[in-house]
Amino acid sequence: MEFRMEHDSMGEVRVPADRLWGAQTQRSHDNFPIGRGKETMPEEIIRAFAVLKQAAAVCNHALRPERMTREKLDAIRAAAGEILDGYHDAEFPLVVWQTGSGTQTNMNVNEVIANRGNQIAGKKLLHPNDDVNMSQSSNDTFPTAMHIAAAEILSRRVIPSLQKLIHAMARKETEFAGLLKCGRTHLQDAVPILFSQEISGWRASLERDLSMLEASLPGLSLLALGGTAVGTGLNAPTGFDEKVAEEISRLTGMSFSSDPNKYHALTSLDEMVFAHGALKAAAMDLMKIANDIRWLGSGPRTGLGELILPENEPGSSIMPGKVNPTQCEQVTMVAARILGNDTTVSFAASQGNFELNVFLPVTAYSFLQSARLFSESTESFTDRCFSGLQAREDRMRENVEKSLMTVTGLSPLVGYENAAKIAQKAHRENLTLKQAALSLGLMTEEEFDRSFHPEKMV
Repeated sequence: MEFRMEHDSMGEVRVPADRLWGAQTQRSHDNFPIGRGKETMPEEIIRAFAVLKQAAAVCNHALRPERMTREKLDAIRAAAGEILDGYHDAEFPLVVWQTGSGTQTNMNVNEVIANRGNQIAGKKLLHPNDDVNMSQSSNDTFPTAMHIAAAEILSRRVIPSLQKLIHAMARKETEFAGLLKCGRTHLQDAVPILFSQEISGWRASLERDLSMLEASLPGLSLLALGGTAVGTGLNAPTGFDEKVAEEISRLTGMSFSSDPNKYHALTSLDEMVFAHGALKAAAMDLMKIANDIRWLGSGPRTGLGELILPENEPGSSIMPGKVNPTQCEQVTMVAARILGNDTTVSFAASQGNFELNVFLPVTAYSFLQSARLFSESTESFTDRCFSGLQAREDRMRENVEKSLMTVTGLSPLVGYENAAKIAQKAHRENLTLKQAALSLGLMTEEEFDRSFHPEKMV
């Protein structure tokens, strides 16, 4: 392999000749061989950095044209645009497990843009610190990139995937309208319920989760950029923070604004905790729903067997014909991962020591992994499981008829204790509720037939 010499404030460093990164990226690559190739900085963060570098250059040109010339602006825009188009993904090798401020990833982006910009210009035009990082610090750029990436993935992937499942549930409510089934509490038989009512409970849970996710977006729209090193805005021109937020909004097509308190923006992760909490809530509801569905589909002959799940692949390497609720299982595993990530994000937020939080890369990594997994898992579950659910009406009807808890409808007529006697006798002697009530002499056949209507109990 051929190398070239690059230098930074600490001296010279050998860098592979065919790479666009520079000395600081190489130092980080050498000093943090942790999760290399597997746990690199998420691509959403790199692209958010490319957006903010474009925006910063535009605003620096407007506010400091003598330093950010039109030629420099054009070179930065072009290089950052190529990053956004995915041409230089291999130029961002740094792992999450680096400095807690994300300084080395900021410099990785600065160096790639500078070196690629110089190639485009055909001369030594850009310096990674003086030009690409003008009016910025790693301390305000990384929180900004993190908010941009989080807001974008929630708006463009997570929320649409949740809306898709909600709509699928609404369709199933219509499809299964009027279908009576046994309700269950404590994993035991309870009074009847319409299957559409049960689905409506699932749907309402996800709708509440959706509203909480949407409520997290305004906090993520506040950007730290312009606070520079400690929130004072040192070395950034007046008005840079508001102007750059406007430009980021224009570039992304989303609404962002400058955080009015940069001291808060650099040291607090409360917006990330709030947003991830909403994501966790949705994941926990999906775990509950997936578990309900696989319980209701258990069997098919010796379980509840009330639902038929789509059969996507063989379920066993030894038992022929076995099919498992695999989409439900992936949902529950994803939910477990998101729950773990929530602990990481929450703990990271407690580490905002003095003027800077130094758990930024792991926060971004955990949040974006959760969001990515959630959206992909939900899409798959909707397409490969929920939309294809079928109800076994005969099994549902049979279970309602066998259920002892329909005796609850008789309580107003015979009293709670007598109704309990009917249920207990029926259970002990394997009788129907009608047979037990008549045997105990608590009701006549005419009274029972007139009063016992499970379908009216919903």
